[in-house]
Amino acid sequence: MGTSRMARPSKQKEMKLSGGLYHELQVRMTYNSNHIEGSKLSEDQTRLIFETNTLDVGDGIPVDDVLETVHHFRAIDYVIDTAEDELTEEIIKHLHYILKHDTKNSTFAWFAVGDYKKRANVVGGRETSKPSEVHKHMQALLSQYNAKDNVTVEDIIALHAEFEYIHPFQDGNGRVGRLVALKECLRHNVIPFIIEDAKKNFYYRGLSEWRNEKGWLTDTCLDGQDTFVRLLDMLEIPYDRN
Repeated sequence: MGTSRMARPSKQKEMKLSGGLYHELQVRMTYNSNHIEGSKLSEDQTRLIFETNTLDVGDGIPVDDVLETVHHFRAIDYVIDTAEDELTEEIIKHLHYILKHDTKNSTFAWFAVGDYKKRANVVGGRETSKPSEVHKHMQALLSQYNAKDNVTVEDIIALHAEFEYIHPFQDGNGRVGRLVALKECLRHNVIPFIIEDAKKNFYYRGLSEWRNEKGWLTDTCLDGQDTFVRLLDMLEIPYDRN
């Protein structure tokens, strides 16, 4: 699919433009990314928080779901602000800090907010990088990725998959990984992909099987690109997909 030119959301962020690309990107990506990870907030509740800074919570909504929704809005702002910068460990760690500060996790001495994990973890029964290996593995991943001259959507999907295999943080890896992918799409003029909650089973399968079969995750992310294209079309924003 290659690189793609389109209007960026940075100007709309500065203008606080209601109903535009920045507005819809915030609501839709935040809702879907958080819901994939188990948030109980609906898309309407997510939209209400963004648009009015209020929430009719009803029953059974965990405080952290609300905090992490607001934090995700700020994390997308940070992604937009750093879109032109080379991807670094410091940017990735700061995204984790933005998402996880002030949550219940931050009260645990062993939970490193804004830093790499201190305890080993597994994903779907699969071993991830050991805490002592994370820095080395992240350095190698970013060095290989940043050395590329012409980054394509396939390169960004591969970066995302290998990031999730490392699983550098104690928690929040999926959301940070998807934010990193958004940043790199903006940096390299690639149409971003939004993984919808309804597609999460395909997404998880694609990640799980990535090192054996790359097509499943690639197809799911390209479907997420189509989701973003529909948003651009709805807002009548020009883009070049060639």
